[in-house]
Amino acid sequence: MFYKKISLLTLSFLIVAMSLTGCGTNTTAETNPASENNVSSQEDNSAVPEETKSEGNPSEDKSLNIVCTIFPEYDWVKEILGSHAENDTITYLLDNGVDLHSYQPTTADMAKIAQCDLFIYVGGESDEWVEDALAEAVNPDMQVINLMEVMGDSAKLEELKEGMQEEEHDHEHDHSKEVSTFEDDEVQDRSLSDWEGEWQSGYPLALDGSLDEAFAHKAESGSMTAQEYKDYYIKGYETDYDDIKIEGNHITFTKNDGTVTESDYEYTGYFIQDWSTGTRAAMYRFEAVDKESGAPVYIEFNDHMIAPEKAEHFHIRMSDESYDAIEDPENKWPTFFPAELSPEEVSDALAGHDHHDDDDEDEEGEEHEHHHEDGEEEYDEHVWLSLKNAKLLCTEITDKLCILDSGSAEDYKANLKAYAEQLDKLDSDFQALVDSASVKTLVFGDRFPFRYFVDDYGLDYYAAFVGCSAESEASFETIVFLAGKVNELGVSTVFTIENSDQKIAKTIVENTNDKNQNIAVLNSLQSVTGQQIAEGINYLSLMQENYDILKENLN
Repeated sequence: MFYKKISLLTLSFLIVAMSLTGCGTNTTAETNPASENNVSSQEDNSAVPEETKSEGNPSEDKSLNIVCTIFPEYDWVKEILGSHAENDTITYLLDNGVDLHSYQPTTADMAKIAQCDLFIYVGGESDEWVEDALAEAVNPDMQVINLMEVMGDSAKLEELKEGMQEEEHDHEHDHSKEVSTFEDDEVQDRSLSDWEGEWQSGYPLALDGSLDEAFAHKAESGSMTAQEYKDYYIKGYETDYDDIKIEGNHITFTKNDGTVTESDYEYTGYFIQDWSTGTRAAMYRFEAVDKESGAPVYIEFNDHMIAPEKAEHFHIRMSDESYDAIEDPENKWPTFFPAELSPEEVSDALAGHDHHDDDDEDEEGEEHEHHHEDGEEEYDEHVWLSLKNAKLLCTEITDKLCILDSGSAEDYKANLKAYAEQLDKLDSDFQALVDSASVKTLVFGDRFPFRYFVDDYGLDYYAAFVGCSAESEASFETIVFLAGKVNELGVSTVFTIENSDQKIAKTIVENTNDKNQNIAVLNSLQSVTGQQIAEGINYLSLMQENYDILKENLN
């Protein structure tokens, strides 16, 4: 995560200012530039005489300042504090609904953490910023809870299931301007100079075995064999042309038999292609000036970009009749690479940057492989979605509260006992539901943050992406694989998480045999807002809603 390090001087000024205004001790809410107000559970007690406030008085309730990153932590703290919460400040940093994986702390957030009594955070890859925050701490008695550390050996590695789309983070060149979803008004006109240069077709390389190593690489983690990948690319790459040379507005085509044709071309605009996978492409169209030259009359380029930019490869489709006469653009995507690349370099490019053009060319659905910096293994952060884990984590929270406020320790322990009984009851209900269910596999057209949950109850799953994925567009292969699993398993529901646009799930349904499956939402508790909290939702109520959804869809 990109995080802009805050200077000690800036942070110190803010901490002093907050201290002078009593921030974190007797205010109802704390200002956060990123979201009007962080949620705080404390009522306004500014009218309470100073002598009745428990400023560290062991005979009184001790006023605690607690900062939590995610909603489950916040709600667990409130449950364990019970009535003592009225005297404490509990800050929920992500109260504006931002996802944990996208959160970046503000200067004000850092200051709240620096002076709090108890700081609770998840501790996964999304919390890399925490090290800097804790380095600025000014409270020497601060207690800190890292949920992943509490989990210990029970923390699970992120799982890349069969058919799941991988993320590719180690490209040698920048594809940041390549897009697969966009609004119409984002597309800009482009000139032929974006594709200027000499280009070679990938088709003969696919035929002669030069790309076999790339196909074998894909087969290691993909859903097809190396031969199936080869057949698939041969079909997509097929073209009558081996080489294309573009200079200014002039294009020279060299056919497989050595025949050369050429013409000047005029730009006629772009066409926005909506693919069956739910992704889109801008097709840039050019028309031959000399229609008797023998060169293709109507051509369109597509390179996954929607604004002026030098292409690193491209797909070209053509017709002598009209643009509308271009044959099967979804399954035929002749692809050209820079002519200076050796066959081995083209193979490496294909292995490292999976352009699944069938899925409308990867942007048609690019397949991204899941790599992490320095080869480090990434752990699944979504520990809160297990009720068993919740009980363990609440115990740790209780232990820290007892250290901070020993005078109320018995109350905290009693509240934990009562809350743990509620967690156990819902946990038992989930197990009974799964035990009696006729369906024991979930198909997710989305990220899958429920690894801990399904493992608790012996459920299986298939999903488009891992739980922490930043991907939002599924490749054609992933869509077809998941649709095939729906057919194979006979499931009647495709699941998503909250706030999903359900585009992937709908596309999966459209590609099944029956095309009539339901789409249901399971809440991963990652985007709970302050408004929802004000309306009365809590951890148990959201997990109960998940129970109700599964009860409707597992039979």
